[in-house]
Amino acid sequence: MRIKDLKKDWIRNRTVYFLALPVIIYFIIWHYIPMAGIVLAFENYSARGGVTGSEWVGIDNFLNFFSSYYLKRTLLNTIVISVYSMIANFPAPIILALLLNEVENKYFKKVVQTISYMPYFVSTVVICGIIVDFFSYNGALTDVLVNLGLVERRDLMTYKPLFRPIYVISGTWQMVGYGSIIYLAALSGVDQELYEAARIDGAGRWKQTLHITIPSISPTIIIMLILTIGNLLNVAMEKILLLYRPVTYEVSDVIMTFVYRRGLIEGDYGYSTAVQIFNSVINLTLLITANAISRKYSETSLF
Repeated sequence: MRIKDLKKDWIRNRTVYFLALPVIIYFIIWHYIPMAGIVLAFENYSARGGVTGSEWVGIDNFLNFFSSYYLKRTLLNTIVISVYSMIANFPAPIILALLLNEVENKYFKKVVQTISYMPYFVSTVVICGIIVDFFSYNGALTDVLVNLGLVERRDLMTYKPLFRPIYVISGTWQMVGYGSIIYLAALSGVDQELYEAARIDGAGRWKQTLHITIPSISPTIIIMLILTIGNLLNVAMEKILLLYRPVTYEVSDVIMTFVYRRGLIEGDYGYSTAVQIFNSVINLTLLITANAISRKYSETSLF
């Protein structure tokens, strides 16, 4: 019966399956086949021996990383930068979406949306070039901070205490507009009759937002929070690579940048693969934990 049901479903929905085929092929090629490379984490990989001919070392690469100086530094920097970014970047799109939802002037609303979306579509290389120029020794934002008496004149991108704030704030500016799209979509589905009933009962804008708007989009907020926690240790490597300097490694070197240097620059593929697997396992653990907590205390979860 199951085979017959599958055949019927295929005949009924074959167009949908064909539409999904490119996506399935993409994930197979770029996400599942590369997983065979995990074996490198258990080898002392050499180009001469290849994947099958390299020396098998078991978990030595993991043990070497766990006992190295870089474990504490990269893990601490990754957690700190990720947590700071989540605190700043997660609520910002929600707040922007709520504010835009209250704007009645459609022209002004579209202008604000367009301006807020623009940084997301600018290349990361260009964004980082702008940041480096603005915070250079004679940069525009450096001049502002110097005139306000907040810092001494210097190249602020080489100043350790400011690297993380610059990274987080610039990330908020870059992502807030694009991130608000999904919340605006959720807000468009809120039943307008609820607002009418609330106004009849004397509820103002603030109470309507607090008791109708936010609860209505809370499932979306929870799902996005779970996904954010599941990617907590996946700091934007490209941006940090373009912004950090050896003098700021102490506060900016994260797991992903360490993997890049150790693997692609130094050629230690086995060690870097082990570090990346460690990072992925932690992210998976965080995702499952966050989802379990959400499923236990609310009706919303990924699975």
